Amino acid sequence: MVSPSEGNEVWRDACQEVRAPDSTDDVGELIPRGVGGGKRAAKVLDRCLELQQMPRNLDNVSTVRDGVLRRLIGKWLSAGVMEEGNVSFSESGTPQGGVISPLLANIYLHYVLDAWFEETVKPLMRGKCRLIRFADDFVLIFEKKNDADRVMAVISKRFEKYGLTVHPEKTKLIDFRAPNHWERRNSVGARGQRPETFDLLGFTHYWGKTRKGNWAVQRKTKKSRLARSIQRIGQWCRENLHEPVREQWKTLCAKVRGHYAYYGITGNSSAIRTFVDQVGRKWKQWLNRRNSRRSMTWETFNLLLKRYPLPIPKIVHGIFKKRTT
Repeated sequence: MVSPSEGNEVWRDACQEVRAPDSTDDVGELIPRGVGGGKRAAKVLDRCLELQQMPRNLDNVSTVRDGVLRRLIGKWLSAGVMEEGNVSFSESGTPQGGVISPLLANIYLHYVLDAWFEETVKPLMRGKCRLIRFADDFVLIFEKKNDADRVMAVISKRFEKYGLTVHPEKTKLIDFRAPNHWERRNSVGARGQRPETFDLLGFTHYWGKTRKGNWAVQRKTKKSRLARSIQRIGQWCRENLHEPVREQWKTLCAKVRGHYAYYGITGNSSAIRTFVDQVGRKWKQWLNRRNSRRSMTWETFNLLLKRYPLPIPKIVHGIFKKRTT
């Protein structure tokens, strides 16, 4: 809906558009490059922005002149939300879960954050720095701690100037230097301690060792996301308890494949194996409640899995696959 050059402005490379199927995977691949593979220090300002109150006009920040697009945005912002048959209208912000939210986030943050960071912040930094953003989720990576502290002190004021609010619990500055970084080894306070982690787009980013024994930035499913996904599977099995087993199997396979399509990345095989294992357990638990005899033992369920197997764990977004394409 919005072209990369809308309003004769070039959209920043840091912004990954929501429309791209592999864009979240691209953001994840930017993290190791932004940190520099442990060759330099990294101070990460994690997930600073929560779009709690989105202003309802674009006059302050946008040069989007397309009248059709502006009217469409206005209609979306004015649309009510129906909950249990009742329609409510909010006076500020965007409708919860509305598809307009990522579009407005890209328009607003292109000017409020991306352009400001590239044109104003970067020239004033003493060390290297990088912005990585997907819609309203982003991290800022700094080589020097003083640079990170300076941006941390002003970024809230920058957003408030344009009517945006910063989520205080999601704003934090962490030390993300590699465990073998010389500054960490020589620092009394950080010596022997593992680097902190941060979450972005449902993944926890952390330092881990490769098969060759080298330190690298790795990603795994965020614990709360994994728990929520398993809980939803259990809820679905409960609500569809008396559906034919074959129909249950088809739907569960689709849900598992959808999970792999997002979380199936290099280094996350343990988490997706845990997920499919828990899906089987939830399925067996509720099949066992289809009658009062509780006849679905593990032996019986394993025989059922031979006829209706769940999809095996699969790495969909592999870094080695990308290198060969």
